[in-house]
Amino acid sequence: MAFTRYAVVSLLIFCALLSAHVSIADEIASPAWASLSDDERKVLAPLASEWDNMRPWQHERMLEIARDYPKMTSERQERVQKRLSDWTRMTPFERENARKRYHQFKSLSPEKREELRRKWRELKAVPEDAN
Repeated sequence: MAFTRYAVVSLLIFCALLSAHVSIADEIASPAWASLSDDERKVLAPLASEWDNMRPWQHERMLEIARDYPKMTSERQERVQKRLSDWTRMTPFERENARKRYHQFKSLSPEKREELRRKWRELKAVPEDAN
């Protein structure tokens, strides 16, 4: 009986330490919005309201974008800002579908991806009243 009680207490302590470790790791990998630099907050402003609820891997990806932002052309910066704003207006269902389409696109051969890009550019070049 004493061994079982010891095992249970040990297991509980281990679980508590493990959960504390995970929480600390999440905080390190997932900085709070207030801890971001002014430049990072400026670039990632469209995400401000949902930043603290995002997953650590999402924070990491967005911080990479913020770090690369100053090196981008003005056209690319505009595209990043538009996409961030568009993303925040999407529903969770729309976001999941966008992720799926992205992964499907990335799984295509480089030739097929380029063909789709070409077709997309052609479609965008057609005047709206021609549709």
